[in-house]
Amino acid sequence: MLGKKESLQEKFQVKNTLVGLGSLLDFIKEIEDISGERPPLLMESTGHYHTPVVHYFEDKGFVVIIINLLISYKVKSSSLRKVKTDIVDANHLCELYCKEDLKPYKKRGIQLMNLRHLTRQHDNITGTFVQIKLQFQAVNEEIVMN
Repeated sequence: MLGKKESLQEKFQVKNTLVGLGSLLDFIKEIEDISGERPPLLMESTGHYHTPVVHYFEDKGFVVIIINLLISYKVKSSSLRKVKTDIVDANHLCELYCKEDLKPYKKRGIQLMNLRHLTRQHDNITGTFVQIKLQFQAVNEEIVMN
């Protein structure tokens, strides 16, 4: 296992393509060879952009842990120095993984996804209904006053 200040490689970028993910997979396999165990993969939730990356690595047999942005932000904001770099962010995610009992990502079934979509639609329609009702009341009061 690597020590806290140890690094295998300098910062590098990975394109969100099959070739880019393949190069990241090669790097992760190097880590696996050095440490002797398959590392869990941590990433922040990025709306739907992280989904293809998650599926790619799950298909390769990796444990993927998605960290809610609010939780990771809370950990980052608790530090005294406000430094924003990818390396510092990665270290914060590692600390969060070591301190908290984080659960691996679970694929959501189609019914759950449909329910989630339906709930969001209901929320939007309810918000629109409330706005229209308030506008109607304002117009109605103005008509009654005149």
